[in-house]
Amino acid sequence: MNDVELYPNNAGKDKLKTNEQYVAILHANLFQTALSANEIFEINNCIESIGDKELAREVIISNFMNKDGVQIPTIEEMNLDIDAFIEDTFVRFYVRFPSEAERLYVRNFIESNPFMTPELVYFSFALSNEYMYY
Repeated sequence: MNDVELYPNNAGKDKLKTNEQYVAILHANLFQTALSANEIFEINNCIESIGDKELAREVIISNFMNKDGVQIPTIEEMNLDIDAFIEDTFVRFYVRFPSEAERLYVRNFIESNPFMTPELVYFSFALSNEYMYY
């Protein structure tokens, strides 16, 4: 038997998420719970009212990160096992495992930046181009 990776790389991600999909998935990734349809509708109206969609996403991520109940590892947990943190983050946000090059890059980035926090890593993943596609 050959081992088969369950998660494909990002090459197959070519469909842009709608604002509603982005918000619903982001909330699920950060809180591990679903967002109500009414809340998704309200947040989408906010996104549509702002001309700069990336700025709107930054504000939404920031607001979510500051709410009670967000499920983010502590700095100590991140630094205790950086490789596990990286793998968990890739699976959580990209629904795939990191390549060895990605794992090495992110590990080196975290280790060389003493002020790096799990919040900043999650923020970066949530704003990435890959996260916008499925």
